[in-house]
Amino acid sequence: MESQDPAVVEAVNASGESNLEKAKAKAKEKFDQLMNVSLNIAVTGKTGSGKSTFINAFRGLDEDDDEAARTGVTETTMEPIMYEHPGMPNVKLWDLPGIGSPNFKANKYLKDVKFHTYDFFIIITSERFIENDVMLAKEIRKQKKNFYFVRSKIDNDIRAEKRRKGFDEKKVLSTIRQDCQKNLKELGDPKVFLISSFELEKYDFEILQNDLEEELPQHKRYALLQAWPVCSAESLEKKIKMFKGMIWAVSLASAGAAFIPVPGVSAACDAGMIVLFFTRCYYAFGLDDKSLTRLSEKVNKPHLKNMAKSKFLSAIKEKGMTRIQVSAALGTLATAEFLLSLLPGLGSAAAAGISFGTTYYLLREGLNDLANTARDIRKEAGLDEM
Repeated sequence: MESQDPAVVEAVNASGESNLEKAKAKAKEKFDQLMNVSLNIAVTGKTGSGKSTFINAFRGLDEDDDEAARTGVTETTMEPIMYEHPGMPNVKLWDLPGIGSPNFKANKYLKDVKFHTYDFFIIITSERFIENDVMLAKEIRKQKKNFYFVRSKIDNDIRAEKRRKGFDEKKVLSTIRQDCQKNLKELGDPKVFLISSFELEKYDFEILQNDLEEELPQHKRYALLQAWPVCSAESLEKKIKMFKGMIWAVSLASAGAAFIPVPGVSAACDAGMIVLFFTRCYYAFGLDDKSLTRLSEKVNKPHLKNMAKSKFLSAIKEKGMTRIQVSAALGTLATAEFLLSLLPGLGSAAAAGISFGTTYYLLREGLNDLANTARDIRKEAGLDEM
C-alpha cells in the first residue's frame, strides 16, 4: 500500500497531519505559499538618500544592469515605480517618491502612493531623519503597518572618519545611530538600521532581515527569505533550512494522486514543480550567473564563476531557465527523463515511471548538491572559514 512507502510516511509526519489526504491538501497550500505568495516592499526617502542603490542591491543588480533602478536622477513624479526581483517575480520593490515637500501631508501621501499595496515600508536617509519621516511613520502606524528606519551610505561615513586620529568604528557607528534616533524620540525610540548597499555583509543589513522575518506572517517569510541577498554564512544556511523544510510539501504536491508508478507512463509526478523548486534554490543561493559574476568581481577571484559545476546546477542552466516564470508553461521545460538522468543507476523514466520515493530522494539530493555548491563558493571567495 502507498502509505507503507517509508518516504510517504516521512512526508506525512513532516506535514504534521494525521493522514495522507490531509497531508496532500496541506502540501499544495505550502507549495503555493513557497512559490506564489506576493511580497511588496515600499522604499521611500528623499532624493539622493540611496533608495535606488538599496533596491538594486536587494535585487542583486549593479546600477548599469538593464533592469536596475536608475540612480543619481532627479525625482520628478509622484508615481511609485515597481521593480520586480529578477529571480523571484512575486517579490516586488517599489521606489516611492520623496517626502521632502514643504506642503507634505502624510495621509495624502499614503493615498497618492496606494498605501494598501505594500506589506511594509522602509524609510531611508543618508543623513538625519527629518520631521516628514516622523509624520509618515506615524501615519503608517495608524494604518497598522510596519515601517523600518534605514540609515544608508554608512561605508562613506566610515571612510571619512578613518582619516581622523583615534578612529574607532564602533564609536562612529554608535554616534550615527544616536544622532538618527534623536529626531525619532516621539515614535518611542524605534530601531535604526545602519547599512551599506555596497557591503551587505557589514553593519545591520542582516539584522534588518531578521527583524523583517520575525514580524512578517509566516507565508510572507518564504518570499522574503528567497529574495533576500546571501550576505553571510548564516543567511545562506537559513535559506537552505527553509527549502529542506519544504521537501515533504513539494514531494506530495508534485506527486498528486499518483504514488504508484504506471508502466508506460513517463512520470508519476509533476516535473515542472520539481524543476521550479530547484530553480528557486538556484537563485536564492546566489548561483545564477549575475550573482556569481558580482561576487567574483567583488573579491577579485574570476575563477569563482567557473566553480558552479554541480550536476543539478548544470541541468538548470542547460534548460535555459535564466528567469523564473511561475506558470503552467514551466512544466514544458523538463521531463521525467531529464529528472532521472540526474540520479545515476535509476534507468529510463519512460520505462519505469517515477515513484514517490524517487521524487523525495531526488529533491533531497538535488537540494544538498546545490547547497554544498553554494557553501564551497563562499569558502573559496574567502567569505567563510574553511
